Amino acid sequence: MSQSRPSKLIVVAAFDQTDDGELVAAYGPAEQQSEDRAVKLAESLSRKHSGVIAWARDADPAVGEYGPPTVLFQSGDVPDME
Repeated sequence: MSQSRPSKLIVVAAFDQTDDGELVAAYGPAEQQSEDRAVKLAESLSRKHSGVIAWARDADPAVGEYGPPTVLFQSGDVPDME
């Protein structure tokens, strides 16, 4: 009998600001394979975009359960996480 095993969802997203100050998606959200990789990518993107966030959450997609997000890296302006 196999059980589904919770995994971790790790995501990076970058944003730019329009002339009106509105945040628009510039990259992602893109799933990453590790927290280290996500932080390195986010740091790199932060040099080119108004805002960047990398976050992770425990996830069990088989049953639709997701834990609260944990911010791994944040720079500049990003939308509020829900």
